[in-house]
Amino acid sequence: MSRPVPLRVRGTRAGFRQLARLRHAPAFHPDGLTCAGELVMPGPAGTAWGVPWLDGLGRYECVVRLSRGAGLPRPLPDWLGLAVRALDAGGPGRPVDLLLTSSARPPVLRRLPLPRGDALGGPYSSLLTYRVGGRGMVLAAFPRRRLRPVHGSPPALRRALADGPLVFDLRAAEPLGRWRTCAVLTVRSPLREPPRSALGFDVHRNSLPELAPGTAFAAVRPAAYEGSREGRA
Repeated sequence: MSRPVPLRVRGTRAGFRQLARLRHAPAFHPDGLTCAGELVMPGPAGTAWGVPWLDGLGRYECVVRLSRGAGLPRPLPDWLGLAVRALDAGGPGRPVDLLLTSSARPPVLRRLPLPRGDALGGPYSSLLTYRVGGRGMVLAAFPRRRLRPVHGSPPALRRALADGPLVFDLRAAEPLGRWRTCAVLTVRSPLREPPRSALGFDVHRNSLPELAPGTAFAAVRPAAYEGSREGRA
């Protein structure tokens, strides 16, 4: 006999399904730009991560989506998103997904989503703790600034990419520790796609044994992904 699904899981799935149906887009981060990218692993500078993918040298083609989380009118700040799918990172046909949200550098704020207008104005954080080689850490992407701000709306990002790629340093830190760089992400030209479409990024399904989200919201978060996918379908 199958175990009953908890009410909070069923409610989360239904809520995200309905919101995606109303928007005809993902429940959150409906307004975004999907781009080609590349992730370069330089190997650890100092203590090893305990994750073969991070400890080795490598270069991986990526699909990257830059988005606005709440879909607020474009002049306003929003919770900006950076989704990364590293193709074949777990082996042939096995991608690794990362979902990051605009946040801040200090330990007290790195786990909080913060609205922002400038896509390069600060880091993007995993917010929740990851298991990294057996240690609890937060992941983040730190943009390399340009002379002028780049608004987080798709048209502004497209114009910025016409002038050259956007570069992010992917880093990890223990909740109160210092950031260490583990990879460099380069976002290149936008990909052709249907309007307001998105890939089904899923950090639980597309992770590694040594690099995976922690147990917080382990049941609710996949239900949110499933509900959003069902609503778009």
